[in-house]
Amino acid sequence: MMAADMRILSKRDDIGAFRRAVQDWLAEVVPPDAIQQMIDADEGEGVEIQKAWMAERNKVGLGTPHWPREYGGADLSMEHQIVLAEEFARTGAPVVPAFMISHNHLPGTLLSWGTDEQKARHLPGIPAGDIWCQGFSEPGAGSDLASLRTRAEKNGDKYIINGQKIWSSMAMYAKYCILLARTDPDAPKHAGISFFLMDMSTPGVEVRPIRQISGRSEFAELFLTDVEIPAENLVGPENGGWKVAQSTLASERGVISFEYIERARYAVEGFFKQAIENDAAWLKDDQLRREFIDQLVELQANRRLLRQLLLTDAYESAAGTMLPSYIKLHGAIFRQQYSSLLTRLEGLEGQRLAMGFEEVYFPAMFTYVSSFSWTIAGGSNEIMRNIISERGLGMPRG
Repeated sequence: MMAADMRILSKRDDIGAFRRAVQDWLAEVVPPDAIQQMIDADEGEGVEIQKAWMAERNKVGLGTPHWPREYGGADLSMEHQIVLAEEFARTGAPVVPAFMISHNHLPGTLLSWGTDEQKARHLPGIPAGDIWCQGFSEPGAGSDLASLRTRAEKNGDKYIINGQKIWSSMAMYAKYCILLARTDPDAPKHAGISFFLMDMSTPGVEVRPIRQISGRSEFAELFLTDVEIPAENLVGPENGGWKVAQSTLASERGVISFEYIERARYAVEGFFKQAIENDAAWLKDDQLRREFIDQLVELQANRRLLRQLLLTDAYESAAGTMLPSYIKLHGAIFRQQYSSLLTRLEGLEGQRLAMGFEEVYFPAMFTYVSSFSWTIAGGSNEIMRNIISERGLGMPRG
């Protein structure tokens, strides 16, 4: 890999100069129609846009800005990451959901549990564009993940995997998968699970995209039939996968949600500006104006809260374990409520289910129907509330 252009990272000691360098670079590399390109792209084209954008980021050392330097990252502080999220959102730079597992879940797991060989084999490929997916949920084990039934049986120096996974984001484009499977069927359900790294090209791996109500197919089912995984791909101890998986799930730090809510800010501002210019009918309706302002308040409250939490040591406290759940819960609620309002404000024209890209809020109906999955994916809202009440507030289980 070529040495990174240091025009931005050389300014890391001066946050103002760092921001200006980021702004200058984005002005050069982000086309004015970047958002429209994302809206118009189908799934495959969208992945190619994301790969191209990651390659552009790598040129200036921002492919994995939050990673430690020894693994190819820039080791940037949370303050620097917030600047990047703000500026990516402001310019409408491409979002990279295809790389969420690669950039967050995998390193969050391997840096804590992986062997030196596993780190050396898998981490360098991610800045180069390797996409990973997640094989956790199953048809009968979603919110109650510990009930999973996919089996892994040890056979010499390999494990034989049989089972089914569901709701695996971007699995049809992934090179590798982080996988949970049951290695001891007789142990208590949390105690008999192991964590594996699986090559998606292995014989016996079948990927079936799931077409959603929005018309997109970013999720897939995985069918695993006598799939052989080398024993060296076991992460952590055998039957200790549940604890390993907690590191994986905890890696979804709030900076991801922060960039999303910043994009929502610019979408809201742009929509309101256009409504004024067009003298939109809803501006003359007292109730609709109140609803719009209510959502604007929610948006600003989420922005401020996320910024405050990210810049504190909340993750180091006992109550901090509820932070990812709190962020996820509030983000899902806002997506649904705001996109519902946006659909109604657009009137009959807004009722068309045109294809789009949910992260940029347009078209409105597409975003609205997509928003329901966010109350389930990654843990349902009900599960998030349980985590907040039990771990954060110390309340007893019902």
